[in-house]
Amino acid sequence: MKITKEARRTSRQLFRACLADGKLDESRVRTVVNSVASSKPRGFIGILDAFARLVANEVDRQRAAVESATALTPATQTELQASLSKKYGRPLTLEFNVNPELLGGIRVKVGSDVWDGSVKARLKALSDSLSA
Repeated sequence: MKITKEARRTSRQLFRACLADGKLDESRVRTVVNSVASSKPRGFIGILDAFARLVANEVDRQRAAVESATALTPATQTELQASLSKKYGRPLTLEFNVNPELLGGIRVKVGSDVWDGSVKARLKALSDSLSA
């Protein structure tokens, strides 16, 4: 769905209004959505659509998905969380999953950033280089 520049600009302004100390405030997001939905300004569907995308991107930036071949020890999890939070300059919520297909190593995804240090990825890279 194509939205107007005015709707995109309005959604960005509303998104900025939902930030408190650099973090997304959930109660402000609800208030904004309810306010826009009830007042129904021109192009409100486009405004809400763009606003929802901005909120989803921000939530993804605050969450890290960590996959490992085996369960990580609590000490390793704490160390990884501290390291990632320091790298991104903000506290992150980590979600740990076990994926035996990785064979070894870990894969970390924060927003659109992906670090793949798994054995599976290394084997695939090696296979690709040999077939090229």
